[in-house]
Formats: sequence, structure tokens, C-alpha cells
Amino acid sequence: MGAKWVKIAAVYFILGISYGLFMHYTIQLQWGATHAHINVVGWLSTGLIGVIYSVYRDAGNSKLGKWHFWLHNIGLPFLFLGMMFIHIDVPRYMMEICVSGGGIAFALSVVFFILNVFQNVKST
Repeated sequence: MGAKWVKIAAVYFILGISYGLFMHYTIQLQWGATHAHINVVGWLSTGLIGVIYSVYRDAGNSKLGKWHFWLHNIGLPFLFLGMMFIHIDVPRYMMEICVSGGGIAFALSVVFFILNVFQNVKST
């Protein structure tokens, strides 16, 4: 399971760098929070989770690990999309659905990760 996390993190890395270049070349710096979240939560956190689940395979392959994977990887894109919607002209309810739905799914995935770490990560 760890390799899947690392590969998804690499995709977020590409997106984060691309988003930063977009901001730079269009001089639209109001997107900074979204750019930072894509890089820190998408790239760094997802990559670190991949490393943890590669070292502690029982945690990555557990039921909690699988729930964590799906909630994280469904919720995070919706959260980022909602953050982008804040700065463009879309109906407010669309932004709220994405930010709230994605944010709740992501937050729940973090709870699953913490529970998983305490249940399945053991010293070797």
C-alpha cells in the first residue's frame, strides 16, 4: 500500500509545482493557500504516509489503512477544488459542498491514520 501513496504524492508534487508556476506567470498570488495545501498536504503528508506504510506494512494493509487511503484520496481533491472555487465565480453551495465534504472526509482519514498507527505500528 505504501507504493500507492508515494505515487499519488508524486502526482500532487507535479500539481503543486504547476500551480505555483501558474501563480507566478499570471501574478495571481491570491491562490497561495491552495498552492501551499497541495504541496504540504498533497505532496509531503501523502508521501510521508507512503513511507510509513512501506516500513510498517501491517498498518498499510489493515482495514483502517484501506479506509484511510480511500477517504484521503477522495476527500483531498474535493477539498482542493473547493479551495480553488473560493476565488472563482461559482455558486457558493458548490464551494461549500467541496470544502465541507472534502474536508470532513480528509479529517476522518486523519483520525483513521492515527488509530491505525497506534494499533498497527510496532517496534521491530
